[in-house]
Amino acid sequence: MKTELTLLERTLTLHRYPKRHNETLQAWDAGDEYLITHVEELDLPLSSRILVLNDHFGALSCWLSDKHQVTMMSDSFIAHQGTKQNIRANQCKDITLDSTMDDIPADTDIVLMQIPKINRHLIWQLSQLRKYLKPGTPVIAVNKAKEIHTSTLKLFEKYLGTTTTSLAWKKHRLVFSTPNSSPISEVSPHNYWPVDGESFELGNLPNVYSGESLDLGARFMLKHLPRDLGSAKVLDLGCGNGVLSVKLAQLNPDAHITSVDESYMAVQSAKENLTKQFGESDRFNAIANNCLDGFPAQEYDLVVCNPPFHQQQAITDHIAWQMFCDAKHVLNTGGQLIVIGNRHLGYDGKLSRLFGKSNVKTLASNNKFVILQATK
Repeated sequence: MKTELTLLERTLTLHRYPKRHNETLQAWDAGDEYLITHVEELDLPLSSRILVLNDHFGALSCWLSDKHQVTMMSDSFIAHQGTKQNIRANQCKDITLDSTMDDIPADTDIVLMQIPKINRHLIWQLSQLRKYLKPGTPVIAVNKAKEIHTSTLKLFEKYLGTTTTSLAWKKHRLVFSTPNSSPISEVSPHNYWPVDGESFELGNLPNVYSGESLDLGARFMLKHLPRDLGSAKVLDLGCGNGVLSVKLAQLNPDAHITSVDESYMAVQSAKENLTKQFGESDRFNAIANNCLDGFPAQEYDLVVCNPPFHQQQAITDHIAWQMFCDAKHVLNTGGQLIVIGNRHLGYDGKLSRLFGKSNVKTLASNNKFVILQATK
């Protein structure tokens, strides 16, 4: 696995976050290389104010900080940490790190964007660029050519302005857009919908996973969450919009629930949904984090988890494995981890390795999902 990005007689050493032994995935892609090469050809004035959106692990921010003032905006805690790690490792100049819920810097000279996977997040970012950028500020976005559809370009046209595309290079394509659409489209950051079969609705900020409707795994898991936990300390790991946290709080009115996700928008959505249902309460907490980094050992009675199987564009099971390891670390003796996953993912084998085969059992299953319980 390559860790050195070499372009235009310059080399950066870049790692994904967190660093793993035997890493098989790069910390940058051909889209980063395409954007870097194009921007260097523009020969921007020194100290240009560059806004970088959705930098995966800081490749763009590290490269551009050498000559320019860089603000990087991302919804990902992991992207923020990866960028900080690579900035330090390459002794780059400091940059400004913001989330994609922060205001766009109005004095931006040029915007570079990795096009986000979720269309609601893209629409939110385009609408904010249109709202805050000076007329004529160039916006250059990149993605795999196969992911840039006619519908994608129509979103750029509607919410930002005049849009064209480049030729493909290494299966990636650039999108060039100018903030001049009229009228300016007002976009609400929230999307609300009721949960089928439940007594509550959920608000979802733009980058929340399954923010248009309840995903099937969570829907199945809602029917199999424990009650009568008393004042137990509970973790909802990979909380998304907080649907499991809300249901656990309903079933267990004295439990203390901490919701954790690496998406700042997910954490904020979970916090808002819990507050809406139960009011302000010190028995709830919501934290943006990389799994359970820094959490104390043997502190919790229950961890519930609906693990992702991708990190940005890469399909991987290392996040689920880290979640399982971290859950075991924070659980009290006798504490339980409840996990849902697609049947084919084989989480029972992983949990058996960690907790012991006799301590893992199936709580429920259907033709697509299995819910497993592992006891420490």
